[in-house]
Amino acid sequence: MARDSSGITLQQLTYFIEVAAEGSISAAADLLYVSQPTMSAAMKELETRVGRGLLLRSARGVTLTADGAEFLGYARQVVEQVGLLEQRYLGRPPLRRLLGVSAQHYSFAVDAFVRMVKASGAAEYEFSLRETRTWDIIEDVRTLRSELGILYRNDFNRNVIDKLLRDSGLAFHPLFLAEPHIFISRRNSLASRKSVTLADLADLPRLTFDQGANNSFYFAEEILSTLSSKQEIRVSDRATIFNLMIGLDGYTISTGIISDDLDPEIVAVPLDVDERIEIGWIGHSAIPLTEQAQRYLAEVRTVVAGFGVALLG
Repeated sequence: MARDSSGITLQQLTYFIEVAAEGSISAAADLLYVSQPTMSAAMKELETRVGRGLLLRSARGVTLTADGAEFLGYARQVVEQVGLLEQRYLGRPPLRRLLGVSAQHYSFAVDAFVRMVKASGAAEYEFSLRETRTWDIIEDVRTLRSELGILYRNDFNRNVIDKLLRDSGLAFHPLFLAEPHIFISRRNSLASRKSVTLADLADLPRLTFDQGANNSFYFAEEILSTLSSKQEIRVSDRATIFNLMIGLDGYTISTGIISDDLDPEIVAVPLDVDERIEIGWIGHSAIPLTEQAQRYLAEVRTVVAGFGVALLG
């Protein structure tokens, strides 16, 4: 594709960001109150100017090429900075805050998200938080449906996760190391123990998050996923897993970081195993985070530090 000598316009960047978000040129055109032919022509002109194909078009809509995903990250940075300039020097209204986060099922990720939204002070915002499967987190970030993802790795899954991230153009950035704990109901007979062993859990239902079609041991959200259990229940969301902890005296293995405000009926008890859980965030290797994403990660660190957990990096 030949590169055009003229420059890229801010309007083209705004159009491109909306097209990527909607996965449809016509839907983006409707939202921005321009005609579909105008939007389509703007996207083709943008691709000509940068000399690369940014969108894959099909009857079902559009998806980003690898170049398009990288370009989107920079486009978001430019539009955000222009908005900040106009707000400061032209008296424009505050920028509409935008951020997408995908995460494994961690209450600290939700707690930090709540803090971030409250602290944004924005009159208008459009945030998304997806608690989802491990594979989907990586796909969300790869396709820029979310700007960053929160997940864990350890010695068992590290090689598989790292290879998948590299192949997707993503990188893992450690946040903290957690000691394994079990989450159980406050009414469970083990709730008052200073620590528990795997033998203590032998007769309790093990609760795990379902990973769908990618239900490999390597994508499990819980450590020790290869160990057999006499009773096991897979669930799809945190509300259900907590209800089963209360109703069936079930347990799951996680970080030990749990918010009393968000989950008052659940407690964390240390699990006596020779394992560590490394929690980190993932993002595109070549795309810097927006200021809003950096604010979210700052809130994550604040929440985690509040539990006395040492931060990494």
